[in-house]
Amino acid sequence: MTAEEAKILLTGQGLRPGLLREAESFREKYPWQGTRKVAVPRYPYFGKEILEQALAALLAGANLLLVGPKAAGKNILAESLALLLGRPAWNVSFHIDVDASYLIGMDTFKGGEVQFRPGPVHECASLGGVCILDEINMARNEALAVLHSLLDHRRLLEVPGYEQLRLHPAACFIATMNYGYAGTRELNEALLSRFVVLHLPVPGEEELMALLSYEFPDLRQEAGHMLAALFMDIRKKYEEKEISGRALDLRGLLESVRLIRLGLTVKEALAMGLMNKCFDVQERTLVEDLLALRVPEAWGQKEFFPC
Repeated sequence: MTAEEAKILLTGQGLRPGLLREAESFREKYPWQGTRKVAVPRYPYFGKEILEQALAALLAGANLLLVGPKAAGKNILAESLALLLGRPAWNVSFHIDVDASYLIGMDTFKGGEVQFRPGPVHECASLGGVCILDEINMARNEALAVLHSLLDHRRLLEVPGYEQLRLHPAACFIATMNYGYAGTRELNEALLSRFVVLHLPVPGEEELMALLSYEFPDLRQEAGHMLAALFMDIRKKYEEKEISGRALDLRGLLESVRLIRLGLTVKEALAMGLMNKCFDVQERTLVEDLLALRVPEAWGQKEFFPC
């Protein structure tokens, strides 16, 4: 899929014409001329209202925080927004060991002399890309403190020993987070106040059908509806805290369909893609029961794809 084809899929969801005109004006005002490619997301984000709200936030110059559970499509949305703005994305994955020098950069020896090697945040801010701060609540607050001046009205970065970096006017910041997961922490109020926040829902049946139809154009409608209903069943069990989020896996669902295309039975493929990710016996049994209720025993490749 080319960038233009991806834009058509995104904008074809009925986004407000005014927003699309603003995005086009942004691309014309800040045409990308660097060597880094404007990436095409593996899957477009399906969800008109969320797309509109997120795009409006970035066009207004706000920093955007995407909050949502597993399988909500936070990173796909961020990559789709970068494409709509015509800017490349820099992905910064946070964890407990990320520090300020990784984000900004550090001195290094090159050609027998000390030179500054910029970090991903510095590079993205100076070139005007879209900086995706992934799982921002996994990092220590002291590491995130260096971002404060970047994310407020100052739009500059203090680099010790070097000149201040002023943000490129097209630079955008999108952070993502899962709330309440193991290893996460509360964002401090000073950082949180620098974002507008958008809570993403887990895809509903309509969005799941759109994704399945996009990835597998020849998938039979009946099979698509069965998969969407099964995923919604798993989601309900997860929301009721009867199972963990291991089986609530969109990638696993799509991989299962690919296995079915290669000749595995539906139950074999769904077990590998979803059920077997539950290592607790009781949890795996609950998911197995959902499969038994939704998936006809004899279903295989021919029930999913035309011969």
